[in-house]
Amino acid sequence: MSRSISILTRRADFVAANRGLRVARPGFVLLSRPNGGLGIRYGITVTKKIGNAVVRNRMKRRFRELLRAALPEAGLPDHDLVLIGRDGGVERDFTQLGAELRVALDRAANGKGDPPRRPRAGKPRR
Repeated sequence: MSRSISILTRRADFVAANRGLRVARPGFVLLSRPNGGLGIRYGITVTKKIGNAVVRNRMKRRFRELLRAALPEAGLPDHDLVLIGRDGGVERDFTQLGAELRVALDRAANGKGDPPRRPRAGKPRR
């Protein structure tokens, strides 16, 4: 059985994934949301808070390689997955990140996400 794995490119897909299950790890945050039969789709986000362009691109390359290795076996079928880089993620050991990703994917598959985030103080919700 071959699974369809594709990349998220539209902002609306990233925003929709933000309303799904959230699993936080020391190096990244994994967002997971069912996508209605479109196969496994993944996206990577690393903000400017992490570092300059060199650091952000290094982190994205590492995440891409981790996802390529993990998704065929451990990926959630028909889900959108978004990895959001955290500040300490670029210094973490690659094998440790891989183990954390597998744990996060297992937790997401079992529906065991972290509690929802609190709204930011000072910004009114629309």
